[in-house]
Amino acid sequence: MRFAFIILGDFDTTVDKASIHQETAQIIGVSSVEQACIVAEKLHTDGVDCIELCGAFGEDGANKIIAATKNEIPIGYVVHFEKQNELFEKLFG
Repeated sequence: MRFAFIILGDFDTTVDKASIHQETAQIIGVSSVEQACIVAEKLHTDGVDCIELCGAFGEDGANKIIAATKNEIPIGYVVHFEKQNELFEKLFG
């Protein structure tokens, strides 16, 4: 299985990426949901089986990436427990 984790923030996709285990697992930084859609489409075309997204994408961003990959591969996004909202707000604003 090949999978990727896409993170959203102040990233440059040309340099902010890494892979392990003979490139079966990748992490890619993107600066927008639109850029993530382009990256996700390419990952899908290149044979990635599953994409996980950081929580910053939220449900709306995840749905846009599902649409970009034509709902042909699993797309998930990370969430946190509600009891930690204050900690996340302090960290991310």
